[in-house]
Amino acid sequence: MTTPFVATPSWEREARAPARRIVADRSAPHVADRAGAGGVHPWPPAPARSGGVAPHDPSSPPGDAVDLPASGAATADLALLGPLAPFAASGPVTDLFVNGDRGLWIDRGAGPERETAWSADEVEVRALAVQLIARGGRHIDEATPAVDVRLGRGIRVHAVLPPVSSDGTLISIRVPRAAGFPLAALARTGMVDAAQEEVLREAVAGRRNLLVTGAGGTGKTTLLAALLGEAPGRERLVIIEDVAELTVDHPHVVSLEARQANLEGAGHVGLDALLREALRMRPDRLVVGECRGVELRELLAALNTGHDGGAGTLHANSLDDVPARLEALGATAGLSTEAVARQTVSAFDLVLHLDRVDGRRRLAGIGRFELRAERLAVVPL
Repeated sequence: MTTPFVATPSWEREARAPARRIVADRSAPHVADRAGAGGVHPWPPAPARSGGVAPHDPSSPPGDAVDLPASGAATADLALLGPLAPFAASGPVTDLFVNGDRGLWIDRGAGPERETAWSADEVEVRALAVQLIARGGRHIDEATPAVDVRLGRGIRVHAVLPPVSSDGTLISIRVPRAAGFPLAALARTGMVDAAQEEVLREAVAGRRNLLVTGAGGTGKTTLLAALLGEAPGRERLVIIEDVAELTVDHPHVVSLEARQANLEGAGHVGLDALLREALRMRPDRLVVGECRGVELRELLAALNTGHDGGAGTLHANSLDDVPARLEALGATAGLSTEAVARQTVSAFDLVLHLDRVDGRRRLAGIGRFELRAERLAVVPL
């Protein structure tokens, strides 16, 4: 019987090539040379350099001035970023932002900084966006001008095309840590203090349900991964995310990822559907990467029916703003404010709020939910 021919996409062939190496050089001079010779070309071969990248030190959390290869992300995953790969490898990078032909900004833990070695015009940036999205298995054009994909084991890429973007093609990339940080490492850098660390360890050991809140880039995923890493190894963790980002150092973790609809509008699988499926997988701890819609109803129902030790994250500006955010999300799921309040008080034991001051992420406060005149409120601890 003849063996059928199966076509392999060019980007998969490139990603598998053993000769691909990423250079951990903050200045990335080879990229600057290519840019100066006529702009950034999609998918140039990454030159090898003796010594390669520095080994990842799991005791150095975000914001530390330590040279790490793309926050510990795997070299093969970084190769998927094409001409952006050397920049992603230039230290403890958490985010990269390409703003059309206006340049590249890199966040290494202290806020976005412009990268002078990068140069690309709008045509090149658009081509790069199309390639990155294609590598994630999706398509971007004028009919679908805003797309979110995952590359490799957790690199999140979001791209927006004009005219939805008035500033040219925009690319936002979130680079994950390879294995996260243990809670002790976060305590050493001041993200949590000694008293907070003790409270968090007791909460995990006591199988408390946790809601981690904060604005974008404050370290919600980092803290949640550290907390989940403290769970006993005999427990089964089921993680549900819109785009897979959580990397947990635990022996028994399974992940489910939402799927967007295809060009025909079919095939959509939302977080609410994944939550229902996860309940059939006998989770010891059920985790939702981020609550942003109707999945809140499913999560509250799950945590109110004996699934303790669970967790979720939520965007909010402060502890005081968390109730309003939950009420707004509950409304999208058809829940009244009274229903949201009663279910939330019963579902979550602690609220952990993070903020970012002068580029440093920290646990700003810990609270608990309570009812006040049938409305939801947070009491700081």
